[in-house]
Amino acid sequence: MATGRALITGITGQDGSYLAELLLDKGYEVHGMVRRASTETFQRLEGIRDAITLHTGDLLDQRSLVDVMRECEAEEIYNLAAMSFVAASWSQPVLTAEFTAVGVTRILEAMREVSPQARFYQASSSEMFGQVLEVPQRETTPFYPRSPYGVAKCYAHFITVNYRESYDLHAACGILFNHESERRGLEFVTRKVTHAAAAIKLGLQTEVALGNLDAERDWGYAKDYVEAMWMMLQEDEPDDYVIATGEAHSVRELVDVAFAHVGLDPEDHVRIDPKYLRPAEVEHLIGDPSKARAKLGWNPRTTFEDMVKLMVDSDLDLLARGVPQKQAG
Repeated sequence: MATGRALITGITGQDGSYLAELLLDKGYEVHGMVRRASTETFQRLEGIRDAITLHTGDLLDQRSLVDVMRECEAEEIYNLAAMSFVAASWSQPVLTAEFTAVGVTRILEAMREVSPQARFYQASSSEMFGQVLEVPQRETTPFYPRSPYGVAKCYAHFITVNYRESYDLHAACGILFNHESERRGLEFVTRKVTHAAAAIKLGLQTEVALGNLDAERDWGYAKDYVEAMWMMLQEDEPDDYVIATGEAHSVRELVDVAFAHVGLDPEDHVRIDPKYLRPAEVEHLIGDPSKARAKLGWNPRTTFEDMVKLMVDSDLDLLARGVPQKQAG
């Protein structure tokens, strides 16, 4: 498919900013949808702000989605907008459902009305597998979500499949396992750990409180994963793909790598706080990316250890320069 115009919802987030950079490098005209807010949250877009066109829209507002679609005339639409922090979905379950589930129906309806010929990418999630029914998880593994976020993502996934089959839309779902980077929000455990390791090393704090150190995730690098999103929309036939490394690492391993990188012993600085334990834990998420490897030719390039070290180094640099840290993910 020839390069052209792309629309990214959630462009101010980790994945959205990396995807925007990737598409610009490929010669795309890149449009992004942002919510009207009292404060701008464009720090991840600083390097490309002048190269992209931003539009005001909201997954809660059908009319605004139609208007944005008409303005963009996008050939590829990447829906990355969602309430992206799993823990917050317990305190805001209804809002999570509106954004992460019903919001996808709204954007598909807008696409069906305005740009039915466009190609659509839905950001599905490994959290849909939840209490896993097989290890590793693949495209055919049944879903058993264990959080309001996971439940909402299941709805979003199936409504995308339903619109693909009902209206012949070119709609693909990427079932992405955890993917992190220097742009991850501080509320996510990976960035919380790397930021803490850097801050403790620099004498800015003395300890960090964490939850379940034995929880395991299949963690990959976000820059590798956004490339898979683009690859999916270049296929002649839309399909669903698990994007993962196929390796599981525990929070304890994450801590060990991050603290060792700055020469610290985590035993001296890490404490367990019950408030960070989830009501229902997801413990054995590990993906099988065989289909993406075979059909898309996609492979993760960045190892877990290298990713963690990149994040620690970035946090050391940011803290040393006194750059304000944002909580938004």
